[in-house]
Amino acid sequence: MTRTGGADWAWEDGQEAAELHELLVLCDAYQAERSGTAAPARRVETTRALVSRGLVHVLRHGGRAVASFTLSGSPPSGLDPDAFPAARDPVYLSRLAVLPELLAEGSFAGVRCVRKAIRLAADAGADVLRAEANPDLADTRTMLLGLGFEQQGPVHADETGRRYVHLQKFLRQ
Repeated sequence: MTRTGGADWAWEDGQEAAELHELLVLCDAYQAERSGTAAPARRVETTRALVSRGLVHVLRHGGRAVASFTLSGSPPSGLDPDAFPAARDPVYLSRLAVLPELLAEGSFAGVRCVRKAIRLAADAGADVLRAEANPDLADTRTMLLGLGFEQQGPVHADETGRRYVHLQKFLRQ
């Protein structure tokens, strides 16, 4: 277990798939209610696989998982890497989740997650950090744009009506 941070706040590598899946589903439900969009379908098997590969990073406060994200050298299922400009060594940010009560309070836990993802990607030698986001989650999209991500192309919609945008941040080498 890798832990960094202050006494009350600590980063660690994800270990408890059930706990992290619950955090993700709670966040999705909260965001869906706020935006009037459908929550994504999440599979606990996917969460287990990502945790077992050491790709999930968790922010704890007082021992409780309050935020998490997945960082991988492979695009998440369904994300087309050809939707982005060519890159030497891209890394993908996905499954960003923050406890609903922290989102309601205006916490910076999501910002902390994205900043941590940027540092980890840069430290791994990536030249870009990529993500897909729901454009109807205005706060999330604004946060990503504020942290240097740029939208790549138009807003897309799939056959179910799910809307998404591709975002990318160039990392300095």
